[in-house]
Amino acid sequence: MYDPAAFEVFYRRHVDTVTRFMARRVTDPHTVADLTAETFLAVIDSARAYRPDLGSETAWLYGIARNVVAAEARRSARQQVLGSRIAGRRLLEGDDIARLEEKLDAEAAGRRALAALDGLPEGERAVVELVAVDQLSVTEAAAALGIRKVTARVRLHRARRTLRSAAVGSDHPAGLSYAGGEA
Repeated sequence: MYDPAAFEVFYRRHVDTVTRFMARRVTDPHTVADLTAETFLAVIDSARAYRPDLGSETAWLYGIARNVVAAEARRSARQQVLGSRIAGRRLLEGDDIARLEEKLDAEAAGRRALAALDGLPEGERAVVELVAVDQLSVTEAAAALGIRKVTARVRLHRARRTLRSAAVGSDHPAGLSYAGGEA
């Protein structure tokens, strides 16, 4: 059963994290606000599916947020073809836009890091995003992606090897750090 008080506590605990997650992936403040709201609506819809034995609530939340971002990318591509990109958006107040633009500016380095990962296969890229950019542990990343921990470790190892090879051939070091203490 939906518990508004429990949801409010959960929302307040995670809203900034989800907003930063979105700001690393999109550049428009309206889209950041919309995707953050969609993520929490999806949380309400899927709260019964959360299984603590499969990972932390943060990993579960990041899995939902990744699905919301992917759905938005598909929707955006369809709308761009149709030429109606801004249809259906609610207007944000000036203060809201300024606040979201600050978050967008703060997450510019995260967006650059994600762009550097574009050459990786999707599975490897997803693990590196969650571990290096979003700072989840390998265990949490595996839970967010719905894969085994060992699979996540293998993908992370392959991605690191690929990024090191690419860095040797360029003037820019890979420069990615891997959080979470697990490698």
